[in-house]
Amino acid sequence: MRLARYVASGGPAGVAVIEGETCRPLDLRAAGLQALADILHDANPPALARVLAADDGPALPLDAVRLLAPVDRQEIWAAGVTYKRSQQARMEESETGASHYDRVYTAARPELFFKAAAQRACGPGDAVRVRSDSHWSVPEPEFTLVISPALKLVGYTVGNDMSARDIEGENPLYLPQAKVYDGSCSVGPCVLLADGPLDRTATRIVLSIDRGGREVFRGETNLDQMARSFEDLIDWLGRECSFPQGALLLTGTGIVPPDEFTLEDGDVVAIEITGIGRLVNPVVKRTGESAGTG
Repeated sequence: MRLARYVASGGPAGVAVIEGETCRPLDLRAAGLQALADILHDANPPALARVLAADDGPALPLDAVRLLAPVDRQEIWAAGVTYKRSQQARMEESETGASHYDRVYTAARPELFFKAAAQRACGPGDAVRVRSDSHWSVPEPEFTLVISPALKLVGYTVGNDMSARDIEGENPLYLPQAKVYDGSCSVGPCVLLADGPLDRTATRIVLSIDRGGREVFRGETNLDQMARSFEDLIDWLGRECSFPQGALLLTGTGIVPPDEFTLEDGDVVAIEITGIGRLVNPVVKRTGESAGTG
């Protein structure tokens, strides 16, 4: 089952089941709930969602609503160098840090870093940003884990970890500036509930980038190319760190555009993952006095 946050006709945000091209609102108040996180953080989210969905309310066409980032109060974190292609790209971009990226790929401890607070996350259709002081930036399509306060894997979504490769490549200590800024993270369009085993081999991740109506990059991989298990990443994330509001964890990328490619103002990034859906965001790059927050 896929759940999403949405707004329709200027009304308040709600939660709905996504079925094909329709959106079926759920009556959370009747169950004493207020937000998507209340379902995700239940002891049995799929069972609760099925109970809520049993009330056969009216369905809305997807094109009649606006889907929002499927986060309420969760922190958003990310893992790096979990795919061989990512390891190679990070070594190529950084002469000084190449050996560190080489070692972390095979190390027991993964690379983990804070990516965004919930209120900074972009949703479907929102603009993601390239830093005005970056000349080499790319999107990073990432399978994203939805984690409860009890550190239980409860769902999956699509994530885009926008990255300034030139800033990180200059010095690995600049990683926070390369990765964390306004408009640097998008998630959505919905949460696929973790209701049974996931076929990693059959889960395909596709990145496409359009420029002026023409596709200028396309790449794909599948989830079994990721070197680490979900359980391993969640275990390390939860060591010495609690998440009373839950967390989202982007699990790294296996798709990296060629070194000569960089995002430009007006590009459109689309990331599609089997079973979850397609996350689409336009790209904005501000320069000079126009560069700022938002």
